[in-house]
Amino acid sequence: MKYYNNILETIGNTPLVKINKITKDIPGAFFAKVEYFNPGNSIKDRIGAKLVEDAEKNGLLKPGGTIIECTSGNTGMGLALAAVVKGYKCIFTTTEKQSKAKIDILRAVGAEVIVCPTNVEPADPRSYYSVAKRLAKEIPNSIHMNQYDNLSNRMAHYESTGPEIWDQTDGKITHYITTIGTGGTACGTAMFLKEKNPNIQVYGIDVYGSLLKKFKETGELDNDEVYPYLTEGIGEDFVPQNYDMNLIDHIEQVTDKDGAVMARKLAKEEGLFCGYSAGTVMQGIMQLKNKFKEGDVVVVILHDHGSRYMGKVYNDEWMRERGFLTEEVITAKSIVERKQIRQMIVASPDDNLAAVFHTMKEHGLSQLPVENNGEMVGSISEKIILEKLMDNPFNKDNKVQAVMSPAFPFVELNATANDISKLISKENAAVLVKENSGQTSIITKFDLIESMAG
Repeated sequence: MKYYNNILETIGNTPLVKINKITKDIPGAFFAKVEYFNPGNSIKDRIGAKLVEDAEKNGLLKPGGTIIECTSGNTGMGLALAAVVKGYKCIFTTTEKQSKAKIDILRAVGAEVIVCPTNVEPADPRSYYSVAKRLAKEIPNSIHMNQYDNLSNRMAHYESTGPEIWDQTDGKITHYITTIGTGGTACGTAMFLKEKNPNIQVYGIDVYGSLLKKFKETGELDNDEVYPYLTEGIGEDFVPQNYDMNLIDHIEQVTDKDGAVMARKLAKEEGLFCGYSAGTVMQGIMQLKNKFKEGDVVVVILHDHGSRYMGKVYNDEWMRERGFLTEEVITAKSIVERKQIRQMIVASPDDNLAAVFHTMKEHGLSQLPVENNGEMVGSISEKIILEKLMDNPFNKDNKVQAVMSPAFPFVELNATANDISKLISKENAAVLVKENSGQTSIITKFDLIESMAG
């Protein structure tokens, strides 16, 4: 029998997956360390188990104890899994900006969750940092894990993430890239990799509204750099003790919008359904593309799973409300360009109805423009043909010119789908457009629906 004794034994050994499309125009080979394969769907499972085990070894966590932590969600899940297996209680503090899915997941595994204000200073008694510290003092037999300053966080990655990446790349890694928050993932992994090869470049990807980049570059803690942002789980308004900025060669900042849009692109183009920070780190790579060359082996951390962001990044309404959803404007030009068959089939005024019907049937059409000497003089539809045949079957020999409807209207190439829809009606089944090449094309009701439905 092959099995694990408990869920904690399944943590780690996550796959390294090549990124193919998004980075195709950047020199080097790019690989994602896909951390949502951990049982709690994030890289924080690694530190959850480590923090608990070290607390037990140091006598800080005793049987029946309560684990208290401030978390953006993922560390809480990692700690909760360890607590379930080992028999501890959990109380987590988090902020209002975290997705509801994260809070619901924590409660599903038995944790108590306290939601605190987002836009307050860390020292403010209402902040999720301060509330966690206070609870740890008030509740007997409890411990505040403090992932920010607890160096077991960093060691978890030194002992697992770093060695895995080194082995999976056969030591060929040249660049290690990750978003930065508590500093554990970035610095713990970097510490191991740079011991193996000091030339490995480590890039931290931060979000605007965080002070970490300026601190790295100047050593100054500038609170003027700090302002509210939407990206979850990364960036800081202070510098946790898990940081050793000497291990990070460069910090790049990314906007909330660019990170969100790139997360959706990762899902659509690579099949990697990840969280918000995955989009941020990939956008960071795009901004740093001039730093890579042929032969580079780049490993990027994708921290967690997209299911935790269904109400945000993967929700069109949420994206649209914040101006993040850049929707392509559908025009006559784009509709025509996506048509598989570009040549327009036309009828002549002198054709009989039977011949026109067979043409429609052959090409799967329900209407045709009527052309005479290069000029659009009318239109004919299967509806008209049917009406005439119902009146008298011998009408099949009638000429098109005797029964045709007015010609389909022309629209400009830049006419939008909304403009076109106003012209298509029960009586008028299509519009015509003159392309730059001089060719005339038809846009039917079906073409319009297809363009909008994708």
